[in-house]
Amino acid sequence: MIRSLTACTTRHAWKFILLWAVVGIALTLVGQAKLNSVTEPDVAGFLPKSYDSAAALRIAEDEFGAKPDDNAVTVLVAREDGRDLAAGDRARIDRIAAGLGKHRLKMPNPDDMPSFLLDDHSQTPVVRPLSDAPDHSFRLVSVSLDGNRNDPALQDLFRDFRDRAEQEFGRADLRTGFTGGLADLADTADDQEDTEKLVGILTMGLIVLLNVLAFRSVLAALLPLLAVTVIGGAATGAVVGAAMLFDFKLDPSTPSLITVVLLGIGIDYFLFLLFRFRELLRADPAARPRDVAAECAGRVGAAIASAALTIVAAFATLGIASFGQFQVLGPAIAVCVLVMLVASLTFMPALLAVSGRKMFWPSRSLRKEPRPGTSARLGERVARRPFLFVAASVGLLLALSAGALGMKMDYGTDSGPDDTPAAVTAKEISKALPGGVDSPHTVYVAADGTKKGTIDRAGLAGLTKDLKAVKGVGRVAPPVLNKEHTAAKVDFYLDVDVQSQRARDLVSDEVRPVVSKAAPPGTEAHVSGQAAIFSDISEAVSKDLKVVFPVAAGLIALILVALLRSLLAPLVLMLAIGLGFTATLGSGVLVFQHLLDRPGVSFTLPLVLFLFVVALGTDYNILISDRIREEMGRPGSARQAVADAVRHTAPAIVTAGVVLAGSFASLAVNPSPATQEIGLVTALGIGLSSLVLSIVLVPAVVAMLGRATWWPSRSGRGSGGAHGGHGHQVPVPAQFGVYAETCQRQEHGSSYGSQYGSQYGSQYGPPYGSDYGSELRR
Repeated sequence: MIRSLTACTTRHAWKFILLWAVVGIALTLVGQAKLNSVTEPDVAGFLPKSYDSAAALRIAEDEFGAKPDDNAVTVLVAREDGRDLAAGDRARIDRIAAGLGKHRLKMPNPDDMPSFLLDDHSQTPVVRPLSDAPDHSFRLVSVSLDGNRNDPALQDLFRDFRDRAEQEFGRADLRTGFTGGLADLADTADDQEDTEKLVGILTMGLIVLLNVLAFRSVLAALLPLLAVTVIGGAATGAVVGAAMLFDFKLDPSTPSLITVVLLGIGIDYFLFLLFRFRELLRADPAARPRDVAAECAGRVGAAIASAALTIVAAFATLGIASFGQFQVLGPAIAVCVLVMLVASLTFMPALLAVSGRKMFWPSRSLRKEPRPGTSARLGERVARRPFLFVAASVGLLLALSAGALGMKMDYGTDSGPDDTPAAVTAKEISKALPGGVDSPHTVYVAADGTKKGTIDRAGLAGLTKDLKAVKGVGRVAPPVLNKEHTAAKVDFYLDVDVQSQRARDLVSDEVRPVVSKAAPPGTEAHVSGQAAIFSDISEAVSKDLKVVFPVAAGLIALILVALLRSLLAPLVLMLAIGLGFTATLGSGVLVFQHLLDRPGVSFTLPLVLFLFVVALGTDYNILISDRIREEMGRPGSARQAVADAVRHTAPAIVTAGVVLAGSFASLAVNPSPATQEIGLVTALGIGLSSLVLSIVLVPAVVAMLGRATWWPSRSGRGSGGAHGGHGHQVPVPAQFGVYAETCQRQEHGSSYGSQYGSQYGSQYGPPYGSDYGSELRR
C-alpha cells in the first residue's frame, strides 16, 4: 500500500504539492487564530471530578458563584513622593479607578488575519478597590478581564488598560504597579520576546547548517525547513480543529511541545528520505528521478510509517490516564504525528520527484561514491568488536540510570522571571501584607445528597475549632454562608510554604481527616487550595504512571513485532530503549534536583519523558534495524551487514538526532520550569538514543546475535525484507542499482527479472553470472 501511494504521489507530484500548499495555508490560519482559545489555563480543571479539591471547586461554583479568576490583576497605587496615603489620596484613587472601570477597551483587528477567525475581546473591565497596606503606604485595586489569559490578543488588551491607568494615576502624582494574572503573563512575554526570537533563529540556523554540512546543497538545506513549516501549520490547525470539534482543552504548554515535535520529527523524516534518495541516485545515474523518488519513499516509507505509528500508539495510551492534562496531550501529539506521516508519504516524495538531482546542487556527491568516512569506520569497529561496545554502552547507561534512584517530584506552580515589573510589585506587596494571605485554603461544606438542608454557624463551631488545633494551620476565618444557607465556606491559612511537600502532606494527611470527621451531620466537606489541588494531582499522576507505562510499552512492542516479524529483535530494542529512558531520567534528576538544587523534577517529567524518549527514540532504532535486516538479505556475513548498515544509516540518524535534540533544547528559554526540564532532558534522551543506542548498542547486539536476531523468522531472505514485499527476495549486490533491487518485488519479478537477470548475468560474470543471472530470471 505504501509503495502504491508513493508511486501515485510522484506520478502526480505537482498536484500533491499544490494540495498541501492550499491545505497548509488554510489550516495554519485556523491554528494561529484559535490555538489559544482551546487552552485551559487552570491546572485544577484537569482533575477528575472524583477528587476532593475538584468537589470543593464544584461547591464553590454552584453555591457561591465563584470561579477561578486567573485573569485578575492586582494594581498597587502609591504616592510618587513615597509618603503614606491620606484620606484624600484614597478618595482620588477610588475615583480614578471608577473611571477606568467605565472605559471600554477595544481590540484592534490585525490586517494579516481574517476577522471571522478572531475572537473579539473588546470589553469594559471590572475595577474595584481591594484593601490598604497596614502602614498605609499603598492601596490595592483589582482589575478583571474576561477571556483566555493565554491569548496574546487579551494580553494586548490588558497592556492598553495598563497604559491608560498609568497615565490617569500619574496625573494625580500617583505611581502604579501591576501583578498577578494577565500582568504576570504580559510581563513574562515581553521579557522573553527577544530571547525566543533569538533561539528560534538559532534553531533554524542549526537545521540549515547541518543540512548544508550533510548535503553541500542549497535546496537540500532550505526545502526541508520550508516543507515542515507548511506541514506544521496544517498539523496545528488539525489539532485546534479536533479540540473545537470534540470539545476538549489543551494545557498551555502543549502548543510549545507541538511546535517542537513537528519541527523535530518532520526534519527527521525528510532527512531519512534525502539520505536514501541520494544513495539511490548514486547507484543508478541513468534512472529517472521520479522513479527513484518513488522507490526511495517506498523503502523508507515503511520504516517512517512504523516509527510514526509507534509515536501515535504511545501517546494514545494517555487516553486511559485519569489526569486531564495527560489526556489532552495524547490526542494532540497523535493528530500532529498522523498529519506528518501523511505528508511524509505524499508531500515529501512529491518534492523529491520534482526537484530530482537539482536537490543536491551544486554538490558533486552524486557523481561518485564517497570514500569511507567516520560512519564506515564506526560500523567496522562495532561489527568487529561488538562485545566491547555493548559493555561500554550498557555501562554508561547504567551509570546515568543510577541518578534516578533518589528522584523526588516537584508539584510547585510554574513561576516566571523574578525581575519583571509584575514580580517586583508582588515583592513590594508581600513585604507589607501578612504571609499566606495571597494563598488561602478553603473548606467548603454543603448538604449531602439531593435534599438541600440548611446550615447554621453554630453547627460549624466544632469544625473551626478542630481545624485551628491542627499543627501547621495558622489563622482560621469565621464561616461564611451562602444566601440560602445551604452551603458554607471556611478560609484558613497554612504556616508552611504552600508549594512544599510538607503543605501537601499536611492537607491530605491531617486537614482532610479532621474536616471529614468534624463536618456537621448530613453534610459533605471538601478542601480546596493550592496544596490541596497538587496533593490530588500527585495521587492522580502516581496512578497514571503505573498504568500508562506498561500499556505504552506493550503497544510499542507489538508494533515492533509486526514490523520486524521477529520476537528476539523487538526484545533487544525494547531493552535498549528502556535502558535509554532510565539513563535519561537519571541524568535529569542529577542536573535539576542535585546540581541546580531544585526540590525535585517536575511531576509531569517522568511520563512525558517516557513517551517522548521511548517513542521518538524508537524512530532511529527502527531505521537502523530495518537497514540491518535489508543488508542481511544480501551476500556476506551478518557482521558485514551490520557494518554496511551503520555506514549508510549513521549519518542520517546523527543529523536527525542533533536536529530533534536542538529543537527540544530550544524550550530551555521557556519561563516555565516544567517546560524547561522537559525540553532539556528530552534533548539529552534524543542524543542518547541517536548517538549511543541506535548506531552503537543495537548494531553491536545484532552483530553478536547474527541472523538469530530475527528469530523465529529467517534473516530476511525469502521474506521480502522489511519493505512489505511478498515475493521471492533475491540477494542482489549493491552495485546492481535501483532496478536490479526492484527485481526483488514480486510485482516486477517477471519483467525486470528477465531483462536485468540476463544483463547482469553476462555483464558481471562469475559468481554473479551463474548465481544472480538465474536468480533474477526466476
